[in-house]
Amino acid sequence: MAADLDVVNLCIIAGGTLAIPILAFLASFLLWPSALIKVYYWYWRRTLGLQVGYADCGGYRFCYSYRGKPGMRPSILMLHGFSAHKDTWLTVVKYLPKHLHIMCVDMPGHEGTTRTNIDDYSIQGQVKRIHQFVETIRLNRKQFHLVGTGMGGNVAGVYAACYPSEICSMTLICPDGIRHPCETKFDNHVQDLEHSNYTLNIPLIPTTPEEMEDMFKLCSHVRFKIPQQILQGLVDVREPHNTFYQEVFMEIVGEKSRYALQDHLHLITTPLQVIWGKQDQVVDVSGAAVIAETLPECRVDLLENCGHSVVMERPSRTARLILEFIILQQNARSGTKKAT
Repeated sequence: MAADLDVVNLCIIAGGTLAIPILAFLASFLLWPSALIKVYYWYWRRTLGLQVGYADCGGYRFCYSYRGKPGMRPSILMLHGFSAHKDTWLTVVKYLPKHLHIMCVDMPGHEGTTRTNIDDYSIQGQVKRIHQFVETIRLNRKQFHLVGTGMGGNVAGVYAACYPSEICSMTLICPDGIRHPCETKFDNHVQDLEHSNYTLNIPLIPTTPEEMEDMFKLCSHVRFKIPQQILQGLVDVREPHNTFYQEVFMEIVGEKSRYALQDHLHLITTPLQVIWGKQDQVVDVSGAAVIAETLPECRVDLLENCGHSVVMERPSRTARLILEFIILQQNARSGTKKAT
């Protein structure tokens, strides 16, 4: 009987011990979903072996995550899209070899990188800031591979045009900045915004869980089932930054930035890979043909049943394509050196 009571007591104690973290998780999920999202990113970075670093230059601070050290393969610098952050790339980093030197930086004004009222958030302005980051961490001591998606793709392309000696190869994923011949659902939204003198809500800056869900539907062909609490948490995380996002949005759809990539295509000399989701409703896939027409040597990979959020929808395939391209270009350079 005493032994039975001991077992019962042990079960009660064990159950109570397990109940505490379970209740804490449920409380976080229901009451503080935004806090749970931040913990989630922290845990994922830790699991993948990514560390967070800071680079200071003249009072300006860049925040970035990194893994590995420079080695035989080129370092990889990843630039995220509009209103996103460095953790956007976690899904892709998961499928890249751990020995690769990878850096994911928060774009100017985003997440942990300095935000000022006097900064230039046009594409050219962001290019200058990213170059400042590259020089501060001395990444350009050796040519590196540059990756950009969406707005980050626009910045990456212009960067390669302005600083060609620093880049050995580049991957653009559904990049902004191209005059694509076919209109998208998002193009229609932008036209409505312009007609309303930008008084309507911007689809990429959601303020409610319902608008957040609509944004996912716009950006992703794959339909993710996201709980209402998580949608609310995502809204809460973004809400303090919405005024800034509006400022950046106005810059990148303005005359100076809207077609910045296309205006610089003829200056790009680095080997180029373009990855695009065929069902992209934000930046039409016809933009890939526009790039290929100007740069016929570029490699184009079109992904079936995939929208604008390629990094989220096809992370494994994206990682594999990037790695294949890097190795292909590195082998081509080695063959050229041997031939000479």
